[in-house]
Parts: sequence; structure tokens; C-alpha cells
Amino acid sequence: MRYRTFGRRTGLRVSELALGTGNFGTGWGHGSQPDEAQRIFTAYAEAGGNFIDTADIYQFGQSEQLLGDFLAAERDRFVVASKYTLGTGGGLHATGNSRKTMIAALEASLRRLKTDRLELYWVHFPDGLTPIEEIVRGLDDLARAGKILYGGLSNFPAWRVARGDALAELRGWTPLAGIQIEHSLVERTAEHELLPMADALGLGAALWSPLGGGFLTGKYRTSDEGRLKGLGMLVHTEKTARETAVLDVVVAVAAEAGVAPIQVALAWSLAHAAAAPTARIPILGPRTREQLDAALAALTLELSPAQLARLDAASAIPLGTPHRQVQDNQARITGGNPESLVPPPIPVA
Repeated sequence: MRYRTFGRRTGLRVSELALGTGNFGTGWGHGSQPDEAQRIFTAYAEAGGNFIDTADIYQFGQSEQLLGDFLAAERDRFVVASKYTLGTGGGLHATGNSRKTMIAALEASLRRLKTDRLELYWVHFPDGLTPIEEIVRGLDDLARAGKILYGGLSNFPAWRVARGDALAELRGWTPLAGIQIEHSLVERTAEHELLPMADALGLGAALWSPLGGGFLTGKYRTSDEGRLKGLGMLVHTEKTARETAVLDVVVAVAAEAGVAPIQVALAWSLAHAAAAPTARIPILGPRTREQLDAALAALTLELSPAQLARLDAASAIPLGTPHRQVQDNQARITGGNPESLVPPPIPVA
């Protein structure tokens, strides 16, 4: 396992694959029993992984409780990230992003995780009510109190992240460390705004569902077991010609390389991450030790330029506005010879 600093704002060293623990526990009616979750955690750590992602809502708190036991004496070895917004109980202030909810949720997470701080605390979703000023200042307060080291925004639109980042910089608050978003061969829309923003502003990016909820393993062509039944809202399916084409190419490249489709899909994510100017860390979400082992095998798979190009072409998404218009006018924008201009290594903001 290799390591990267999580964005240009931090010196936080994280492994190139994170371990998502939404399947640790059975509070949702599906997931991993404690013994199996322990096997997954141990195998990930033995492979050199150190970046653990959880949330208060995962398995209604069971994920954090199990992690608290697993971390134990080796707590300082790991970068532990949790999230708040969706809550684990009832009541008007049990959910959302207010300072009241933020503080209460963090204290509850720290108790379940049996630790005194988190390396990274994510605001899980925007609630449509709490101003970004309150959110970013709240994260700053928690960092100054030593309860968290860094804060970030998960599933927020780019314009709100950019505003929060600018406010933190102008007011001397703790800078945002990164964003967490969905990204995979089957879901690339983050490449329009969110990922270029992260690269330009120096934010790390944690990428959830790099397998499209299991879609890119190809298993749902023959079975509807697993997340398709348990967490169907997070799983992509072959509902469009593009999704079918993407999976066809993943399966074909896997056959050529003599590996499983899961390894091709993750190798593509890792290749794109390696080419980015800031850290992009795919988050694995295994339910069994065997699923984790299959995913980790992607670390040794190097796809050829031709194979990467085929995967890129099959999964390409329309540029949309204003990106299409900018591309169509590149010759004029660059004075008639775009090939002669060398772009900066870090995108301009």
C-alpha cells in the first residue's frame, strides 16, 4: 500500500485505499457480523491500510462501536474519519448540520469509538437549512478544542464547498481538508465541477462507491443478492445503454488480463487518482473478507494505456454547460494554437 498526504492543506498521510465500514454490524438488517468485521479490519491493516471511514448512521451506531473495539491499543496508527447529519435517534435536533447537532453528534461518536479525537470529521450531507458559515466555524471550533484535527464536506455541491473554503481562508478558521463524493467508472459527473475544484483548491477527495455499489463487479447480471436488496438506492444497474457498455468493457478487459472485474474497476480508479495533483482515495466497502481480498488485488494490477482509454471512452459523460462551450472555443481562447500552450501543473482556481 502506498500513501499520500490528504490534500495540499494537510500533512495527514493516508493509504491509497480507505476502508469504509458501512457494513460493520447488522443494525440495518444486513451487513457483517462482529467476527467477520474483525477479519476485514485486520486484513486491511495487515495490507498497510490506515484510513478508516465510518459515520454515526452506519448500522445505527454499530459500525462505530465495533471500530472502537478493533482500534483499541493501535489507535494512533490509524486515520479515523466519521460523519454526522443523519443521526442515530429521534428528535428535532438529532439530525441536520446545526452547531447543536454537530457537537452532540461528535461527542456520541467519540464515546462509541472509545477515543478522544477524530482525525477527520465530515458533514455527511447538506441539510438545506444551516448556513455554510455556521458549519465551517463549528468545525473550526472543534479543531481548536482538539476534538477533531480536520473537517470536510461530504456530498456538498461545489459552489458551497468553494464558499466555505474561501470563508475559512479569509477569516482565519481551520481550512477544510477535503471533500467526499461518489466517483467510479459508472458515476463520473464529479469530474465536471467537484474534482477540478478539489484539485485547484488543494482539497483531498475521498471517493465513495468506486464499484457503483457492486455493479462494476458484474455480479448483478446473475444475482440480486447483496446490496441490490439491502442498499438498493446506492447501487447502479443496467438501466441505460451507457451502463451496459461500461460493464461490457470492464468484463472484457478483465478477461484479457485474467483477473476479476472488481480489480479492473478499482485499477481504473487508482490510475486516475495517481494522475491527479491532489489525493483521491477510493473507499472500499466490503461485507466479507473475501470481498476485501479481491479488492486489494487491484493494487498490483496495471492496466495498459489502451485498456484505460477503452474504459474512459465507454464511461465518458456529456460535458454539459459551460464545459462544452469552453471546449468548442479552445482555438479562439488560446489564440489559435491550443497545442502550443502548456497548462499549469495545478489547475487555476
